[in-house]
Amino acid sequence: MSSPINYHWRIAGFYFFYYAFVGMFSPYWSLYLQSLQFDAIDIAILMSLQPLMRMVAPNVWGWLADHTGKRREVVVMAASLSALFYLGVFATTSFWGLFIVLLLMSFFWSASMPLVEATTLTWLGSNTAHYGRLRSWGSIGFILSVVGLGYAFDYIAIAWLLWAGLVCEVGILIFARQIPPTEVLAHHTDHQPIRQIVMQPHVLVLFGACFLMAAAHGPYYTFFSIYLVEHGYAKSVVGGLWALGVICEIGVFFVMPTLVRRFGFTRILLISFGAAVLRFMLIGWAVDIVALLLLAQVLHALTFGAYHAASLGLVHEFFRGRHQSRGQALFGSITYGAGGILGSLASGPIWQHWGASALYSFSSSMALLGLMLVAWLLRRVNR
Repeated sequence: MSSPINYHWRIAGFYFFYYAFVGMFSPYWSLYLQSLQFDAIDIAILMSLQPLMRMVAPNVWGWLADHTGKRREVVVMAASLSALFYLGVFATTSFWGLFIVLLLMSFFWSASMPLVEATTLTWLGSNTAHYGRLRSWGSIGFILSVVGLGYAFDYIAIAWLLWAGLVCEVGILIFARQIPPTEVLAHHTDHQPIRQIVMQPHVLVLFGACFLMAAAHGPYYTFFSIYLVEHGYAKSVVGGLWALGVICEIGVFFVMPTLVRRFGFTRILLISFGAAVLRFMLIGWAVDIVALLLLAQVLHALTFGAYHAASLGLVHEFFRGRHQSRGQALFGSITYGAGGILGSLASGPIWQHWGASALYSFSSSMALLGLMLVAWLLRRVNR
């Protein structure tokens, strides 16, 4: 295998552009859809297509990668087709036109990240606690995207968002071709059907808790920017608030090796879920109190940064050998996919009929249920 120096920046570049796309899409795509005069339910449906494809697509591509042993080639194919179908956003502004374009684009866009996560963790070998330092480049891409676009949209039309997305898609494709080819190492669980691993109680509890965490974040990704703009915040401030959370996330990524050694993945998850309960209550009920809104965004360091690194670390421990790609794919499908769909689709009706405070109370309650599951998992680990 090539030395780490050769591939560090190539993997970092992929994370940078992939999450720069997220920084373009999550905060601002709903504002673009609102500019096209779609109502809350239409926006919720269109925003739910990405998590829908995160539920379906990774399993298909994960099986293909594990079956062929060619992760990098599958990632390149998925990135190419994602960029191709993204071009459709320039051709239509109708609901059904965007529905088809986003569905197809998301099917291929969602395929690559679980495979790159598996590649990164395999490449790191016994140094998986250092995953966060590589992943932090994704956070930097997100920050530059969300802050830069936030300031830009105070002066230019939101429709320019489409071109920012195209730049990110091209960057993803370029670096997809640069990630390392990794060998899938044999493991004693290789003979087991993956279903047997998934049905173990600790795996089911982890997936269930993370499903609830993704559902809790659905309203955040769907309506947070609209919510802030309606309360009088400028788009540049909206971008700054999104960026604040991700800056704190980067800090957590860099100290994760120390945190993992001291607390372990499961205790970190427990703290993350507790922080999510508080964070979404603050967003729902204290949006006009700037200090509390800033605190809510600082908590993103725990509710996403620490949570994401710890949950991926546990998945990497549970799924070994030839099950790695499909294990990461299943995790993404069940949590960020199915959980994200629940959160996104529930957002529209709750927002429209009961308002933002009820919506983010829903988020907090989902995190609370997840907290209970992680507490059970921690007791099992201690025993």
